[in-house]
Amino acid sequence: MEIWIGRDGERHGPYKEDDVRQWLRSGQVSPADLAWHEGLADWQPLSVLFPDVAVAPPPATANPYAAPAAPLLPQTTAAALEDHAGFWKRVAAYILDAIVLYIPQVLIEKAFGGDAAKAALKQASLDAVGNPDAMMAANMHYYSTMWPAMLLIVVLGVLYFTVCESSAWQGTLGKLALGIRVTDLEGRRISFPRALGRYFAKILSAIILGVGFLMVAWTQRKQGLHDMICGTLVLNGRASEFKASPSTADSRNSFSA
Repeated sequence: MEIWIGRDGERHGPYKEDDVRQWLRSGQVSPADLAWHEGLADWQPLSVLFPDVAVAPPPATANPYAAPAAPLLPQTTAAALEDHAGFWKRVAAYILDAIVLYIPQVLIEKAFGGDAAKAALKQASLDAVGNPDAMMAANMHYYSTMWPAMLLIVVLGVLYFTVCESSAWQGTLGKLALGIRVTDLEGRRISFPRALGRYFAKILSAIILGVGFLMVAWTQRKQGLHDMICGTLVLNGRASEFKASPSTADSRNSFSA
């Protein structure tokens, strides 16, 4: 059974029943917190839903007459999980990322003799007009000269997206600038392997004439094909606005203590 917890006008969850029982025992949630699960007509206090659970006493406070502070609930609420970043905002973030990557790409090309290689290719192409074999040879020479630079540029792009999106930022510089982040289906930070898979899944989104990217415009959760394949969402709000404590940030259905 999945339990939703309501506090301050927002609903949090859903959480597993066993986890909620454990949090009640440890004092991580208050018996006065309202909760709901499928089948209930209305929200009820946790003490009513779980009368058999021995509730931990409230923590001592410096002022014995002051009410203890309510335990913190996770900040990634159900409402936040429904705040999907739109198509054009994601396009704008990608354009910013392309600009960010353009500068190191140019520097890498220059470091590997890109200017000279392009000039040689241009001249060889002019000399090979009407000669397909010579044209092919000119292109082969260019790529044989520049393949280390091209490989380095590809690696740079892969690392840029995967490291940034699996980091505490949960997004590239473009996404940070637009105030959006990449999460799993429960609003959590994604792992490096998932971010890597998401990057390469974009190839599939691209080769079907870009339809995998356009799907963001009409799917219910604003997911591209690569998001669906890897179980990710792109949500509004920077990751810094939804911080959990380090000990619980990567733990499913855990509270921030």
